[in-house]
Amino acid sequence: MTEPLSTRTTTERRTHLPALDGLRGVAIAGVVLFHAGDLVPGGFLGVDLFFALSGYLITDLLLREIDKSGTVSLVAFWGRRIRRLLPALVTMLAVVTVVVWAIAPDDVVRTTLRDGPWVQLNLVNWHLLAESAGYWDRFGTGRVFEHLWSIAVEEQFYLVWPVVLVVLVVLARWGRRVEHRVAISAALVSVLSLGLMVLLLDTADTTRVYTGTDTRAFSLLLGAAAATRPVRDALAGAVGRWAGAVLVLLALGTGTAWVFAAGADSVWLFMGGLFAHSLAAALLVALCAQAPGALVAKALAWQPLQWLGQLSYSLYLWHWPVFVLFPPERGWFWTVTACAVSIGLAAMSKYLVEDPIRFRAKWARGRRGVIACTAVMIALAMLWLLMPVPAAPSIDVTRIT
Repeated sequence: MTEPLSTRTTTERRTHLPALDGLRGVAIAGVVLFHAGDLVPGGFLGVDLFFALSGYLITDLLLREIDKSGTVSLVAFWGRRIRRLLPALVTMLAVVTVVVWAIAPDDVVRTTLRDGPWVQLNLVNWHLLAESAGYWDRFGTGRVFEHLWSIAVEEQFYLVWPVVLVVLVVLARWGRRVEHRVAISAALVSVLSLGLMVLLLDTADTTRVYTGTDTRAFSLLLGAAAATRPVRDALAGAVGRWAGAVLVLLALGTGTAWVFAAGADSVWLFMGGLFAHSLAAALLVALCAQAPGALVAKALAWQPLQWLGQLSYSLYLWHWPVFVLFPPERGWFWTVTACAVSIGLAAMSKYLVEDPIRFRAKWARGRRGVIACTAVMIALAMLWLLMPVPAAPSIDVTRIT
């Protein structure tokens, strides 16, 4: 048992909890170890943990703004998201593209230049689906930006969900209980998203339902629902002083899924398993936020795990291109080297690019920020247009019998 859960009034909402950084650390460790040759078979479920965390934190942030001002400033919200996410993404895209063009095989160069503009537009998940790029064939095509499908899903969520909350605030002027409306909306759309996953499932290739925004929305929205006051209050009433025990059960349950899930071979994941895991992840996040003194929350607040969590975004961006160029299948030395290089690049990104622009660069705000963002986006678009594309291999039709 642990201390009673806080129901968190408006003034008690928190902006930072060490345990949530630790959860990010667990999530990125799972993803990296999965991509490093299935060292953790279900490590890909770390993406769902990221989604649940994002849904929770973004919704909590938006609801705090509604509590304070009565509405959401979409421009301010999107500006903060751009300052947080764009510098690291643009840096990685530019550096990786140049390196790939210089040293990678022609087929990797071609897919990189073809995929890049769609990454910039935050639509790469739909682009990859249109090209029938199978997600689970991880080391087949050598697409250095393939992992960014999940970033695209999150960016689409950041674009749409605040608008939904603004609409719900407007509707609430003819009633009350904004957070009830948010919780109900998130829950209903989550169920609809699960229904679409089951309906559109093709057991021969689950890529469509795994990377489609519509069929993965529940992972984000379950986290969003968990951030609302009605759900927090219901959770507090349900578990009471047993929050610590419930957290242990949730951690063991999600850990078991990470051990036994086998990607495309685990059809149960796409028949409700991912939904159940996302729900468990959302509850794990909510309980860590409400009971920071619980054993699991204290363990997640371990400083090295927090630090890894603080690197999680940049580490997610960099690890996959590094793995494509230094395939872990070459042996343990290559695996360790690739992981070390990925962490080093992520740390450089955080301390030299992300934090300075996010926290200290005055030019990144206001009108100058808009000008800077526009210039960067134009420069990135020019990179895709001007970078020489290797010629496609020719086929000698005279040799075809």
